[in-house]
Amino acid sequence: MPKITVLPHPEFVPEGASFEVPEKISVCDALLEHGVEVDHACGKVGACTTCHVYITQGFNSLNPPEEKEEDMLDRAWGLQPNSRLSCQAIVTDVDLEVEIPRYSINQVRENG
Repeated sequence: MPKITVLPHPEFVPEGASFEVPEKISVCDALLEHGVEVDHACGKVGACTTCHVYITQGFNSLNPPEEKEEDMLDRAWGLQPNSRLSCQAIVTDVDLEVEIPRYSINQVRENG
Protein backbone atom coordinates (compact mmCIF):
# COMPACT_ATOMS: atom_id res chain seq x y z
CA MET A 1 0.00 0.00 0.00
CA PRO A 2 1.22 3.51 -0.74
CA LYS A 3 2.24 5.78 2.11
CA ILE A 4 1.19 9.40 2.56
CA THR A 5 3.51 11.64 4.55
CA VAL A 6 1.93 14.91 5.69
CA LEU A 7 4.32 17.73 6.48
CA PRO A 8 3.75 19.59 9.77
CA HIS A 9 1.00 22.24 9.74
CA PRO A 10 0.37 24.32 12.89
CA GLU A 11 -3.42 23.80 12.88
CA PHE A 12 -4.20 20.51 11.15
CA VAL A 13 -1.21 18.30 12.01
CA PRO A 14 1.39 20.09 14.16
CA GLU A 15 3.86 17.20 14.23
CA GLY A 16 3.19 15.87 10.75
CA ALA A 17 1.88 12.39 10.03
CA SER A 18 2.58 9.30 7.99
CA PHE A 19 0.23 6.46 7.15
CA GLU A 20 -0.52 3.80 4.55
CA VAL A 21 -3.65 4.05 2.43
CA PRO A 22 -5.36 1.92 -0.19
CA GLU A 23 -5.05 2.87 -3.83
CA LYS A 24 -7.94 4.70 -5.52
CA ILE A 25 -8.80 6.79 -2.46
CA SER A 26 -8.78 10.57 -2.72
CA VAL A 27 -6.03 12.38 -0.86
CA CYS A 28 -8.76 14.26 1.07
CA ASP A 29 -10.49 11.08 2.22
CA ALA A 30 -7.14 9.55 3.18
CA LEU A 31 -6.25 12.60 5.27
CA LEU A 32 -9.64 12.68 6.99
CA GLU A 33 -9.60 8.92 7.71
CA HIS A 34 -6.26 9.37 9.49
CA GLY A 35 -7.24 12.31 11.67
CA VAL A 36 -5.90 15.14 9.51
CA GLU A 37 -8.96 17.41 9.50
CA VAL A 38 -8.35 19.25 6.24
CA ASP A 39 -11.14 21.66 5.28
CA HIS A 40 -13.65 20.46 2.67
CA ALA A 41 -16.45 23.04 2.60
CA CYS A 42 -18.10 21.83 -0.63
CA GLY A 43 -18.50 18.25 0.57
CA LYS A 44 -15.56 16.99 -1.53
CA VAL A 45 -17.11 17.62 -4.95
CA GLY A 46 -14.41 19.95 -6.30
CA ALA A 47 -16.56 23.08 -6.07
CA CYS A 48 -14.32 25.08 -3.72
CA THR A 49 -10.64 25.30 -2.87
CA THR A 50 -10.66 24.65 0.87
CA CYS A 51 -9.02 21.20 0.47
CA HIS A 52 -6.17 22.64 -1.62
CA VAL A 53 -2.84 20.95 -0.92
CA TYR A 54 0.67 20.85 -2.34
CA ILE A 55 1.91 17.44 -3.47
CA THR A 56 5.64 17.76 -2.78
CA GLN A 57 6.48 14.18 -3.79
CA GLY A 58 4.58 11.84 -6.09
CA PHE A 59 2.66 14.57 -7.95
CA ASN A 60 2.98 12.90 -11.37
CA SER A 61 1.54 9.63 -10.07
CA LEU A 62 -1.87 11.22 -9.43
CA ASN A 63 -4.70 11.25 -11.93
CA PRO A 64 -4.51 14.33 -14.19
CA PRO A 65 -6.68 17.23 -13.01
CA GLU A 66 -9.85 17.80 -14.98
CA GLU A 67 -10.69 21.24 -16.35
CA LYS A 68 -13.15 21.91 -13.49
CA GLU A 69 -10.41 21.30 -10.93
CA GLU A 70 -7.95 23.50 -12.81
CA ASP A 71 -10.55 26.29 -12.92
CA MET A 72 -11.10 26.02 -9.17
CA LEU A 73 -7.37 25.92 -8.44
CA ASP A 74 -7.04 29.30 -10.16
CA ARG A 75 -8.96 30.66 -7.15
CA ALA A 76 -6.83 28.95 -4.50
CA TRP A 77 -4.64 30.95 -2.15
CA GLY A 78 -0.94 30.33 -2.79
CA LEU A 79 -1.33 28.36 -6.02
CA GLN A 80 1.83 26.46 -7.01
CA PRO A 81 2.68 24.12 -9.90
CA ASN A 82 2.24 21.15 -7.50
CA SER A 83 -1.20 22.28 -6.23
CA ARG A 84 -4.17 19.93 -6.27
CA LEU A 85 -7.62 19.82 -4.75
CA SER A 86 -7.17 16.90 -2.40
CA CYS A 87 -10.75 15.75 -3.01
CA GLN A 88 -9.98 15.27 -6.71
CA ALA A 89 -6.46 13.79 -6.43
CA ILE A 90 -6.63 9.99 -6.46
CA VAL A 91 -3.84 7.93 -4.89
CA THR A 92 -2.10 5.29 -7.01
CA ASP A 93 0.65 2.86 -5.95
CA VAL A 94 3.21 5.65 -5.40
CA ASP A 95 4.06 7.18 -2.02
CA LEU A 96 3.04 10.83 -1.61
CA GLU A 97 4.24 13.75 0.44
CA VAL A 98 1.56 16.35 1.12
CA GLU A 99 1.81 19.88 2.45
CA ILE A 100 -1.32 21.72 3.59
CA PRO A 101 -1.08 25.43 2.76
CA ARG A 102 -0.94 27.82 5.69
CA TYR A 103 -4.08 29.67 4.49
CA SER A 104 -7.27 28.95 2.59
CA ILE A 105 -10.13 31.08 1.32
CA ASN A 106 -12.53 29.30 3.68
CA GLN A 107 -14.24 31.90 5.87
CA VAL A 108 -15.81 29.35 8.23
CA ARG A 109 -13.90 26.19 9.06
CA GLU A 110 -15.68 22.92 8.27
CA ASN A 111 -16.11 20.73 11.35
CA GLY A 112 -16.33 17.32 9.80
